Parts: sequence; structure tokens; C-alpha cells
Amino acid sequence: MGYKNIIVEIGDDYVAEITLNRPGSLNTFNVPLAVELNKALWELDSETQVRVIILKGAGRAFCAGIDISDFSSKSTMEYREWVECMVTPLVTISRMNKPVIAQVHGTAAANGAGLVAAADLAVAGEKARIGLTAINVGLNCVGPVIPVTRSVGRKRALELLFYGNLITAQEALSMGLVNRVIPEADLDKKTRRWAAILAQKSPVALQIAKKAFYAAADLDYYKAFEYMNEAFTRLCSTEDAREGISAFMEKRSPVWKQK
Repeated sequence: MGYKNIIVEIGDDYVAEITLNRPGSLNTFNVPLAVELNKALWELDSETQVRVIILKGAGRAFCAGIDISDFSSKSTMEYREWVECMVTPLVTISRMNKPVIAQVHGTAAANGAGLVAAADLAVAGEKARIGLTAINVGLNCVGPVIPVTRSVGRKRALELLFYGNLITAQEALSMGLVNRVIPEADLDKKTRRWAAILAQKSPVALQIAKKAFYAAADLDYYKAFEYMNEAFTRLCSTEDAREGISAFMEKRSPVWKQK
């Protein structure tokens, strides 16, 4: 896995880290970074030694959006392809089997804010700032606002979209945009610990839970129950379900069978 714009590391605790690595540009998205990030997400999703993925940024920021130096002199068709490339990693996260945790420090703006919202879980440092800022340069974040809306609801999402303000980590926590706020000095260690705890859960149970959650999100209420019942039925038939119940009854740690 050779990359120029990201760093991929796989630990011995079943946790992988993807680091956006354009610190001189505040890890803004350009085409090479977007393509590499999408490729890395899919590769780690199929890696048997990975159960959880942490997504973070190098340098002073998580991700300050899209590199506007890559904006000019495109045809309408080229803009369409360019925009689709920028948001593809956000969509990919929801289609993966394995959970992705965003670890946010510094600024997460525009597409970076969308990346935070698109992640299954998110942790932010106390000094982090998050916002849909594209309106301030005459554009808008209509792609990133989709996962943001799913996290915070219509009224708050529209306020972020219309005003383009950066909100504090605590405000993001109160909105439901992030799960936890952590002191900056502890951000790496505590995020890794949280991911490692998740990686000790049954891989097949975790993956079925994630896939079923996203699949059921757009179903009507009763259809969602039907879908979830079917997903749980499939899970009950797995080796991990039998092992988990046996381990609980025998008061021992489970040894998961399935990857």
C-alpha cells in the first residue's frame, strides 16, 4: 500500500490508522488525496488484521475542506467528475463493513466536516473547530451536509450550511456531530484506546450491525424492523454468536472465530 497523500498504519491490536498527509495545505482534498483515501478505505475493509479504522490528519488540522487551487478552468462535466471524486470517500465509509472513527483536531471544514459526519463515530480535541464553510467563498457544502444532516437534524444542519460558521468541539458534541471531546494532549492515546476496545468485539457482529444500520436508515418504520429481524437472524446463526454465548456462560473471554 504505497501512498503519497496519506499514511496507512496497521497495529497489532486490530486497529488501523489513515492519516491525511498534506499538512502544508491543511490536509485539504485534491484529486490524488481523494482517490488514495478511497482506495485505502476499501483495502483496509478487506484486511483480515483490521477490525476498526481511525481517520485523522497530520499537522495543524484534520482537514480544511477542498483545495480551491484545484477549482478553476473546468467544464461542467469536469466539475461533476471532480465533485463526485471529492465526496466518494464520504459515501464509501457507509458502504464498508468495518467501523471508521474520525479523530478531529484543529479545523475540520467543508468536506472535512462532511468526513467527520460521514465517519461512524467521531472524537474531537477540545480545541477543534468544525463547520460547513464553503458559503464564505461563494460555494456551498451540499454534499457534506448530507451526512451532517443525518447526525444533527435539519434545522442545525441548515444553520451550519447557510452561515458557514466554525463551531466548537463542545457545540459539535451537543449537536451529536461528535461522540466525545478529549483534551488535546490525550487525543491520540484515548482515541486509540477507544478503537482498541471496539476491535475486541465480535468482528462479524460489528460488521452486520453496521451494514444493517445503514441499510435500514431509509426504510419505513415497519420495514426497518423486518430488515433488522432478518439481520439478527443471520447473526444468530454465526460461530461468533455461539462462541459469545458460551464464553458468557462459562465466565471466560470469547475467542472470535470469524473475521
